[in-house]
Amino acid sequence: MNPEEKPVHRIIDHLVSYYFWFSLFFISGILFPFTFLAWLLTVFFDKRRFILHKMTCGWATIVLAINPYWKTHIEGKKKINPKTTYIMVSNHQSGADILVLFKLYNHYKWVAKRSLFFYPFIGWNMWLNGYISIVRTRGKSKLMMMDKAANAVKEGNSMILFPEGTRTRDGNLQPFKTGAFRLALDTKSPILPIVIIGTYYAINKNSLVIHKNHNIRLVVLDPVPYEEFAHMDPKEIATKIHDLIQVEIDKSNLTTK
Repeated sequence: MNPEEKPVHRIIDHLVSYYFWFSLFFISGILFPFTFLAWLLTVFFDKRRFILHKMTCGWATIVLAINPYWKTHIEGKKKINPKTTYIMVSNHQSGADILVLFKLYNHYKWVAKRSLFFYPFIGWNMWLNGYISIVRTRGKSKLMMMDKAANAVKEGNSMILFPEGTRTRDGNLQPFKTGAFRLALDTKSPILPIVIIGTYYAINKNSLVIHKNHNIRLVVLDPVPYEEFAHMDPKEIATKIHDLIQVEIDKSNLTTK
């Protein structure tokens, strides 16, 4: 549904938005003590925070389940080998992407803005999980992020990054930055492209108002083995993966017309 169609729809959207954000922080406030307890009990033997990440995936699933406005369909999940460490790259349509990606339930670390780590409950949980922060305006922070990400991959953690760098402003796929693909080369890891479709219409950038969309899709594409791009430079790899994701987006646009 286009959020600009009718005034009555805008009123309903606002009411559902209040409900959603209240529920998000209410549920987060209830669940955080349990995740903190899990962190205390596992911190010394679960270095990868595997158990805590699974709990966080469940946390996100609960938040999505209580939202009557969104319905998520996941395709291609079986293409993910749980024993393989990937550099996972996804397009970035909205703030809902993070919740949707948690529904994959495979183990990975996020790279996220440092400011998010200060959010009550949600940000604190990110810190407990050992997700990696970055200050986009600081070159030194980016270098530190790449070092931490490389170390995390060497420890057996997949990494998930948004190579566009930020959420799209117009719904279209933006050019890819090369950081994720440098990381794949440096760690000799396969790349797992993921396509998110529909979250741009569920919640727009710089807005807290959510809109009805029962057609949110998360599509896992075929993994790209290291050997397939080992001879390429990061810009060439970025173009290759960008094209794979764009093809899936275009395919989806054709089927919805």
